[in-house]
Amino acid sequence: MIVVVDALNADRFGDLLDDMYRLRARVFGDRLGWDVKIENGREIDEFDHLNPAYVIGIDDEGHVIACVRALQTTGPHMLADVFSSILDGEPPLRSATIWESTRFCVDTERLDRGTGRNSISYATCELMIGSLEYAQSAGITDIVTVIDPVMDRVLKRSDNAPYGYVGSRKPMGKVSALAALLDCSDERIDRVRRFAGIEGDVFADDDEVRALLDARATVEALTQMAHDGGPEGTPRTQASRAQVLEYFRSQIEGADSVQELEAALRIAEEFMAAQPDTDLQKLLERQLH
Repeated sequence: MIVVVDALNADRFGDLLDDMYRLRARVFGDRLGWDVKIENGREIDEFDHLNPAYVIGIDDEGHVIACVRALQTTGPHMLADVFSSILDGEPPLRSATIWESTRFCVDTERLDRGTGRNSISYATCELMIGSLEYAQSAGITDIVTVIDPVMDRVLKRSDNAPYGYVGSRKPMGKVSALAALLDCSDERIDRVRRFAGIEGDVFADDDEVRALLDARATVEALTQMAHDGGPEGTPRTQASRAQVLEYFRSQIEGADSVQELEAALRIAEEFMAAQPDTDLQKLLERQLH
């Protein structure tokens, strides 16, 4: 699922942005070896301080699995201020209807190979669709994107080939870079959807995403609580497990609506996947049957 984070809702999704910066550090710094600035495990540059829009792909557990940054070309942007040598002396593109797309990446460690919903291919195409549809809805007609030859091949394989290039390919550190042009047309979006077999709305509601992230944080906190205290059988471990079980019991039995009950059960099931517990399993079985 796709969520767009920009200046209007960034205050709600600080944890999501933090996950995104960490993914970028793993991809661009660790895996690709790009010359990027990484601090405290996060890759953040000066363009992240210009209120860009982020199109972010998340999985069913609330983990960031893909992301890309969109920035207006009327102000500072990477092609104009970092990769200007690509332009061969020509002035950078500047238009209110042309945006720059950069930092496109997917989490190849978390995703599977293949074409299924949890695959690299699916996440890549879903992010492409989300980026194009978001840009289109914002009145953007074209995207310029600074990419390496690998990403250029990915675009072509996904039936999302650039319609043109700006300047020429230039060496950039360990790789070369080029600037590609994509239109935000219905035809392009339809081609990528057909290639990936993706139908329907790819965007998630902000409230739905916030609830998913809160559920994930709860599961992680409770999992940590269950682990605290050393080897199983120590008094502190037994106490923390009892506290976890009591938390789930109170949430399930105290639910005032079907929606609250479903949310409580979902969190309990996610916790069970990370930290199996016999007593919690019995509690869930009573509720589900």
